[in-house]
Amino acid sequence: MTITMYGIPNCDTIKKAKKWLQEADINFEFHDYRKQGVDPEMVKSFCDQLGWEQVLNKRGTTYRQLTQEQKDSLNEENAIALLVESPAMIKRPILSIDNTLYIGFKAEQYASVFGK
Repeated sequence: MTITMYGIPNCDTIKKAKKWLQEADINFEFHDYRKQGVDPEMVKSFCDQLGWEQVLNKRGTTYRQLTQEQKDSLNEENAIALLVESPAMIKRPILSIDNTLYIGFKAEQYASVFGK
């Protein structure tokens, strides 16, 4: 089983998700958007599986700094470009388990996914 967590390390939700996996003794790779980057293909695959509206983090400061016009004109195509340009707007974490994606972190969800 190949497990990759995508996100940025200083995010509180990422820290909680990492801690949960470590305490459950589950090995995973961490893909740091800032260090390892993101590309259009990666973001498109996230959006194809999860839906771009789910992938876009509307609670973060980066999203809130967009103009109302930018927010109103969002669609899948320009959202992908925006997420590549500003990976902090990708909802975190995204967990890939053998190419199946899960978004966000809730202990109950992880327990269910991993049968713990």
